Amino acid sequence: MRIPLAIIGLICAVAVTGCGQKSLRDIRSTGPGPDEFLVLPPKPLSAPTDYAALPQPTPGGTNRTDTNPQADAVAALGGKPSALVPGSGIPASDAGLVTASSRYGVSPNVRQALAAEDAAFLKRRRRGGRIKIAPVDRYEQIYAKETLDPFAANEAFRRAGAATPSAPPVSEE
Repeated sequence: MRIPLAIIGLICAVAVTGCGQKSLRDIRSTGPGPDEFLVLPPKPLSAPTDYAALPQPTPGGTNRTDTNPQADAVAALGGKPSALVPGSGIPASDAGLVTASSRYGVSPNVRQALAAEDAAFLKRRRRGGRIKIAPVDRYEQIYAKETLDPFAANEAFRRAGAATPSAPPVSEE
C-alpha cells in the first residue's frame, strides 16, 4: 500500500511543477547579463573607388565602418543625415519643436525619477498580491488602470471630428 501512495504523490508533484511556468510578461531582470541593445555590429569593409582621394587618418577619429545609429536611422527612413544638429542627434528641421517642448526645462535625471516613481507604485499595488495559487499575469493586474483603451480613444477622436484610420475589430476573448 505504501508504494502506490508514493507513486501517486510523485505523479502529483510532477503535475504541480508543470504549472509553474512564468509568462513572458515577468519583466524583472534575472541577472546582470549583457544588454543586447548596446551591441552594435560594425559595417562591412569596403574598398574605396580611389585610394589617392582618401583623407589623412586622424587619431581618435571615426572611419567609414564606425556605426552612427542615429544618422543610419535617418538615412534608412529617407532623411538626410547631414540635416542633424551637430552633437545632439536632432534634425535641424525639428530644432524649433524641441525648443518649444523643452521651454519649461528638461530634467536631466528623468529616467531615474521615473524608475523611482514606478518602484513606489509597484510597491503600493503589490501589497497582498504576492500570494497566488494559480499562475497570474501580475503585469496586467497592476497596470490595468494605467492602460489606454484604444477603441475608446478612437471613438473619442472620431466624435471630435478627427480623421482616424479604421481600427481592427474588438476581439471577443
